[in-house]
Amino acid sequence: MPRTEIRIAGFGGQGVVLAGVLLGTAAILRDDKHAIQTQSYGAAARGGAARSDVIISDEKIMYPQVTAPDIMAAFTTEALNKYKDELKKGATLIIDEDLVTPPEDSSFKIYRVPATSIASNELGKGIVANMVMLGFLSALTGIVSLEALEETIRANVPKGTEELNLTAFRKGVERAQEVK
Repeated sequence: MPRTEIRIAGFGGQGVVLAGVLLGTAAILRDDKHAIQTQSYGAAARGGAARSDVIISDEKIMYPQVTAPDIMAAFTTEALNKYKDELKKGATLIIDEDLVTPPEDSSFKIYRVPATSIASNELGKGIVANMVMLGFLSALTGIVSLEALEETIRANVPKGTEELNLTAFRKGVERAQEVK
């Protein structure tokens, strides 16, 4: 696989950074790929801007910065508006349709997933919308194997929340399979 740049963006408290960490960890430890994950967030722990950038490649990664994402998952309209101009032409853009107004720009492949609704209404915990989004992103793009992500989620989420997080992840996978 060539170098693939992924950006997950939203606001603090949505699990944006955790989703990126899990994606990069699964790529390295379970799928035997090279990966780098970086993050940026505002001074406010909750509610401020948050971004997680991940690069995944079969080869060594010589430059650790995401410069033109191939894939972006946006949890807020603010994040989408802030970063959409950096996306590659033809990039895959995944939006949480509950919170994000889709762009009018048709140079992206836009996919909508009701991550927040699934997490809140079907699972009773809005906090796992990040896992729904991660499941959707991974199943849609194939960037990391689903098995690798399931193992990584099980090993890295807070104890006692493993099954909830895995259920949310699988709900996202199901949605992506419906779209495909």
